[in-house]
Amino acid sequence: MSYLDDPRVFFAAERTLLAWQRTAIALVGLGFVVERFGLFVRMVNAGNSAHPVADGLPTVWFGLAFLVLGAIVSAMAAHQYQGFVRTLTYPEIPRGHHTWLGPLLNYGLSACALAMAAWFLHSAT
Repeated sequence: MSYLDDPRVFFAAERTLLAWQRTAIALVGLGFVVERFGLFVRMVNAGNSAHPVADGLPTVWFGLAFLVLGAIVSAMAAHQYQGFVRTLTYPEIPRGHHTWLGPLLNYGLSACALAMAAWFLHSAT
C-alpha cells in the first residue's frame, strides 16, 4: 500500500501497463507475421514445380506460440494493474479518471490474439 498521496504513483502504473500493452501488441504482430509468412512461402513454392512444396507447420506453430504469449502478457499486465490500482487511495487516483479502460483494452487484445490463434490452428489443419 502506498502512503504518498501523489497521483504520480497512479500515472506510473498506467505507463507500466501501456509498456506491457505495447509488448503484447508486438508479440501478437510478430505471431501474425510469422504465420502469414509461412503461408506466403507455401504459395510461392506451390507455383514453382521445380521445388517441392515446403512444410509450413513450423511457421504455424511459431506463430501460434507468439500469439499465445502475447495474449498471456496482455492479460497478466491487466491483472497486475487492477491489483495495484485497488491498493491506491483517493488522492492518488485523480478525480474523474477511469481506471477500467486500460485493462479492458488489454483483455480485449488477449481475446483477439487467442481467437486469431484458434483461427490459424483451424485453418492449418
